[in-house]
Amino acid sequence: MIAIDLLSDITNSLPSLAAGMVTSLKITAIAVVFGIVWGAILAVMRLSSFRPFALFAQGYVMLLRSIPLIMVLLWFFLMVPQLIQNLFGVSPRTDIRLVSAMVAFSLFEAAYYSEIIRAGIQAVSRGQMSAANALGMPYLMAMRLIVLPQALRATVPALLTQGIVLFQDTSLVYVIGLADFFRSAKNIADRDGNTVEMILFAGSVYLIISLLASAGVQFLQRGGRYVKVG
Repeated sequence: MIAIDLLSDITNSLPSLAAGMVTSLKITAIAVVFGIVWGAILAVMRLSSFRPFALFAQGYVMLLRSIPLIMVLLWFFLMVPQLIQNLFGVSPRTDIRLVSAMVAFSLFEAAYYSEIIRAGIQAVSRGQMSAANALGMPYLMAMRLIVLPQALRATVPALLTQGIVLFQDTSLVYVIGLADFFRSAKNIADRDGNTVEMILFAGSVYLIISLLASAGVQFLQRGGRYVKVG
């Protein structure tokens, strides 16, 4: 009987749950793309012989990896909403919670992606860079055209695994009142009085998606040689 009632509640709340899942996936996709781009830049800076760049990248990574993600989310939501609106030209009608969550996740995850990509760069044979220099390529061009493509291909499984962790972490946006999948499920649970059941259902959805994504990563690992990170 409980299972039938829960199934009925879930069925009736599918639009709200679907909208919450879209929000979670949207944050994940944006943070993965921008996190990898900024993480690659940080990795190149950290390996640079120009000391200020290397120190900046090292400090950035150490700082962001030492702070809980929930605090980063709160900082961006409570302290810099106007800054985000001015920098990105966000319309006042846009949900600033969603924008701040995307920016916070992107900057936070970039610190982790940076370390993964740095390991990939260091795994590329130094002869590749030497050959590029012999052809007259400057450092940044050689890194962009030769080293980084190889490093990114080698670290695909590690990057995707971090993306799975990122998807799970999106549930933390509840602290800023954003209606992601978890928050939507919790709101339905509070409304219908079936908190335990709905939380278990939400956890099961996260588990299934993460298992399917992990299976995809393992398939990629069996199909090629990749750098092991961590």
